[in-house]
This record gives sequence, structure tokens and C-alpha cells, in this order.
Amino acid sequence: MSHQQVIVLDFGGQYNQLIARRVRECGVYCEVKPCKTPIEEIKKANPVGIIFTGGPNSVYDENSPKVSREIFELGIPVLGICYGAQLMAQTLGGTVSTATTREYGKTETDYDTASILFDGLSKKDISWMSHGDYISKLPDGFRVCASSASCPVAAMENPEKKLYAMQFHPEVNHTANGVKMLHNFLYKACGCVGDWTMGDYAKTAIEEIRAKVGSGKVLLALSGGVDSSVAAALLSKAVGRNLTCIFVDHGFMRKNEGDEVEAAFKDWDVNFVRVNAKERFMSKLRGVSDPETKRKTIGEEFIRVFEEEAKKIGKVDFLVQGTIYPDIIESGTGDAAVIKSHHNVGGLPDYVDFKEIIEPLRLLFKDEVRKLGIELGLDEKLVWRQPFPGPGLAIRIIGEITDEKLSILQDADYIFREEIAKAGLDKQIHQYFAVLTNMRSVGVMGDGRTYDYTLALRGVTTTDFMTADFAKIPYEVLEKISARIVNEVKSINRIVYDITTKPPATIEWE
Repeated sequence: MSHQQVIVLDFGGQYNQLIARRVRECGVYCEVKPCKTPIEEIKKANPVGIIFTGGPNSVYDENSPKVSREIFELGIPVLGICYGAQLMAQTLGGTVSTATTREYGKTETDYDTASILFDGLSKKDISWMSHGDYISKLPDGFRVCASSASCPVAAMENPEKKLYAMQFHPEVNHTANGVKMLHNFLYKACGCVGDWTMGDYAKTAIEEIRAKVGSGKVLLALSGGVDSSVAAALLSKAVGRNLTCIFVDHGFMRKNEGDEVEAAFKDWDVNFVRVNAKERFMSKLRGVSDPETKRKTIGEEFIRVFEEEAKKIGKVDFLVQGTIYPDIIESGTGDAAVIKSHHNVGGLPDYVDFKEIIEPLRLLFKDEVRKLGIELGLDEKLVWRQPFPGPGLAIRIIGEITDEKLSILQDADYIFREEIAKAGLDKQIHQYFAVLTNMRSVGVMGDGRTYDYTLALRGVTTTDFMTADFAKIPYEVLEKISARIVNEVKSINRIVYDITTKPPATIEWE
């Protein structure tokens, strides 16, 4: 794929993936590479710009990551952020010192709007600081273009050499107009034209996959999740009937979801195989209450069913894997090709005789995967499907799973999701679902006593799913959800809302 490219050099900061996402949101393709990437590799990539990320180290420590001075002499615009700003200063002859006052959080900052970084923005606004060191002496040729009460060099620049640095984090939402600052760097310093679009990506990816596969057979395990669904749509456009999607319905999907997945692909030019295996999975889980045992049992049985169905197809040339870009960044390995050759895949059945793996989404972040799905014409219900664990509702039923409990939870969860959507909150809350607890309590309905289940509702907001806050769902919405569930779903007489953050809790209950 031929796009203008920005390289993000990773120095170990917590927001590094977010920087890459922000660059792509500006319509510019970028890749995250380790800070130790050789200068020759960087030059070979021919980037239009380079961004240094933040990091946890102090630049003056002997073992802290460094870069070659040569990187600043390539004529390529460089933006240093936080640790990256300090590294630029020290490498070019400035001084970085320990701050007497550590800055962390929202900070009122003064900007010089004569700098292209802050062109068109306010002269005073809020930035997000997170540092214990500061630039105490500028390198030759640089000037200060932003400052705060405790940070005399909140930003610096040497426009002649196309070198820029910010002590604060423009990539986080807490920095007012931070994305506009990045946009200014990309378009006004790097000369970007914004040639990274999902329409262009889809067209090029389809052409490359088609050329690679030829007349070969392709196999995809379709879960109904957004990644596998978008991968299926992309492969369908590329190879049509040479693609077989195996959808193993273990019976623990949400209400109507198995039918929705099947309906979404019924008009696509693919071989779609749905395996209704609910009874098979239920028989394996009789008497099982431990959540880890549930997970392992379902995972193993899924492989067995997939194995049996795949054998019916015959020899498979290519296997599709739903790897997305954060997986690549976190592993620290791999180039950024659309199609990657492998000889084996951990966790997949070893009987599958294939010569390569196709990873059509390995360049994309999750939000880009959703955009690609829309571009390919995939049903929005699948594109915006809530994150859903592989074992499905089986781990949202506390204790042993029965047909009755499964039906109760499907109905209650459906009402919860329906009301959240009606309230216009479905894209603001990053994950929301119902949990059927194993606890019963006394209630009263009409003139009679009840002794029924307690249902827990869970909603969280998060950027990375590593940490999460509970969603502040309005009381009137929760009240409506509660009334509907208790009135419409038998065997539930009490609703509770989980207001625990992660940590200490996890997002799922089991």
C-alpha cells in the first residue's frame, strides 16, 4: 500500500497507541516502531514525519533509551512529546533537569500562536502534563513557544530544521485542541495530504488479497464479533465463493444474535456454515459452576466443533486471523504487510493444512475496523456490536447454566440494550450488559410474595479496557430499564447496578 507515512517511535509511554490513533484520525497513515529501530530502517520507510512518544524514564539516566543525533539531520520533521521532547533537547545540546514541582494533570498553558503548532488556536488553554523533569536550557536554534507556571518550556521549536517538541500530551482528550495541534504538525510541518481513508484501504486490501489467494480456499472461524465479521466482509469482496465462514453457535449468544449473524451474511457471496451446537455445549457444562472451568470447556469444545466442520471442506490453503494493529504493537513484532506468511498458529487445531495466514485487519485499530465495516456495507448491528466474551452468556450466568437461566438472561439483557439504545447512550457506553446472579431474594408483586433472582446491570466507559470507570447512566434510564425487566421477565424481582471501577473489579463478573 502506498500512503504518506509517519513513524511513531515508541519510548514506552502509556499513551503511545493513542498517538498513532490520533494521527490516523487526521487522515494520515502511521506505524508504531520501537525506539531502537535502526536509522537505516527509518530512512528506508521514507516517512514524511517522525513523532517521539513519552516514556517513564529520565533522559539523563545512563540506561534510558536514546536516539542517534542523525535522526534530527535527515530533513524530516520531528515532533517530540513529553520524554520525546526532553530527549530532543538533551541530544541537541540542551539541558534537562529534575523539576522542583512535578506537574501532573490539567495545567493552564500559554501558547505562542505564531508557531505553526498552535496556529489558529487560543493563546491560553488547558494542557495535560505528566512529568517530573523539565527542559531547563534550550538547544541552540530553538525558541520557547509554550509555557506554564511550573514549566518554562512547555513547547519549543526550531522551524528552520523542522524540529518541534511539546512537554505536555496533545494526544489525550484533556488537552484542549490537542488533536488540532497534531493536525498542524502533520499538515503544516510535514506537508501531509490526508490520503489515509477506509475506502482507499478497502480497495487496495481487496486487490492484494485477491492477488495472493488466486484460486486457493480460505477458511474463517466467524464469531459474529466485529473483527471477524469485518474480516469476512473484506475476504468476501476479494475471493467470493473461495471463502468458507464457519459460525459455531454455542447457544450462549444474546437474544436473536445467532440469527442476526446469519442474516448479515446470507446475501454475501461466501460459503456460510452455521453449526447449531447448543445441546452439545450444554451437555458438557452440566453441573459446572466454576467460571474458569466454563471458559476452558467452551473453548475446547469450540475447537472440536470447528475441527469437525473444517474437515468436511477438504484442503485449506489459507486461514484468516482477526489480528488488529494493537496486537502487533503489543507483541513488538511483525512488519505492517496486509498479508503475512506463517507456518503455524498457536491455539488453532494442528490438523488444518494451510500454507499461509491472511490477517486483513492487522494495520487497523478497533475504531478503524468499524469504519471499514461500514465502508464494506456490513450491517451496523454487527459493526457496533458490543464487546462479547468468547464463552458468551455462559460467564454472565453465575453458577450452573440451565436453559431457564439462559432464557431469563437473554430477555433481560435484550431489554437493557434496547433501552440504552433508545436513550442514545449505546455509543457513549463502551460496554454494557446484564448478569444473572445466583442470589434470590424476597419481593412482592401484586399481593403475592416472590422469591426470585437478582439481576445485575453493568456499564463501563474506557479507552483501552485495561482500566474502566462505571458508566453514569441517568437515573431515569435505569428506572425505566428496571421497571421493564421486572414486569416483562419472569423470575427476576430485583435489579442492582454495578458501580465498581476496574481495578479493583474486572469488567466481566466471571
